[in-house]
Amino acid sequence: MGWYSDKIADHTTMTNFFAFVAIAIYAFALLDKRKSSYDGFMTWKQGFVSGIVLSLFITLLNPLATLLIHKVISPEYFPNIIAYAIESGQATKEEAKAYFTLSSYLVQGAIFSLIVGVFTSAIVAFFVKRKPKESLV
Repeated sequence: MGWYSDKIADHTTMTNFFAFVAIAIYAFALLDKRKSSYDGFMTWKQGFVSGIVLSLFITLLNPLATLLIHKVISPEYFPNIIAYAIESGQATKEEAKAYFTLSSYLVQGAIFSLIVGVFTSAIVAFFVKRKPKESLV
C-alpha cells in the first residue's frame, strides 16, 4: 500500500486504524473467556485479569513482529521515514536518525503494547461483564 515508501506520510494515520482490529480481538477473546471459563458470566475483575494476560502475551510477541516487519517485510522503512522526517521539517537529521531505529521501535512497541493493552482490557472488560440473573424463588 506504499505506507513504508511513497505514501509514508500516511503511515501514522493509517496505522491507527489497526486500533479497531485490536479492540475487536480483545472483545472476542474476553467473550470467549466468559463463555468457556465462567459459564457465560464474568465480573469486571475477571475480564480485566484475562485481558492483562492477553496483553502480556501480545507484549512478549511484539519484538518478534517488529523484527519480522523491519528486517524481512520492509527493511527500507527506517531510511524512508528518516528522509521523510527531515524533508518535512519534523526533525533534524540527527534527531531522525536517533529516533527511527530498530532498538527504539522495539522498546516503544513493548511499552506501548503493554500500556494500551491494559487500558483496552479495562474498557472491554466493562462491556463484557455479565452477572447471573437473580432467582425469583
